[in-house]
Amino acid sequence: MARVSQEHLDARRRQILDGAARCFARNGFHATSMQDVLKEVNLSAGAVYRYFSGKDELIAAIVTEVLGGIREAFEDAARHSPPPMPDVLVGRVMTQVLGMGGETGKYGLTWEGETSFPRLMVQVWTETLRDGELSALLREGFGAVRDAWVKVVEGYQEAGVMRADIPAEHVARTLIAAAQGFAAQQALFGTAPAEVLQDGLRALMSVRE
Repeated sequence: MARVSQEHLDARRRQILDGAARCFARNGFHATSMQDVLKEVNLSAGAVYRYFSGKDELIAAIVTEVLGGIREAFEDAARHSPPPMPDVLVGRVMTQVLGMGGETGKYGLTWEGETSFPRLMVQVWTETLRDGELSALLREGFGAVRDAWVKVVEGYQEAGVMRADIPAEHVARTLIAAAQGFAAQQALFGTAPAEVLQDGLRALMSVRE
């Protein structure tokens, strides 16, 4: 019997995750069944269950992957001295990882011709209010993203491009809130290019005391 390559296994897992994310973005978690996922990815139940035991595991895998991608992007930025300015960095990460303004994004997930991740993010946030395990997973992921952002802010402060008398964690939380809020706007009110967020941050950065 021919041995299945790791590349094939990874591609099949990617196919399942992408299809599940499209289903969740389109119909929500509760209205999506595993049968819907099977139909979306055009695979047998055995092929899908080889990778994921059910919806909860699919949701957890998607959330972990996205948060991990965001964390890695900011950790990479923190290695530069100074890191890219906040407007550039936030816009770059939102575009690359989530997809904004009609751009595909890292994972290539679309719904009705637009990126599905903002819709998916809002659904995840809602689900965490009733699912303790998912809530714990999201808190852990947020903590990792926050820590990565703190390192970025500390890089700004050490380079003298940002005032150092404000706790780095406070700045990090504020920048994360801006990105989360803009993603929510994408889901609720329609897409806008990353330049909108970048311009807004750039204007705020230009305020003088």
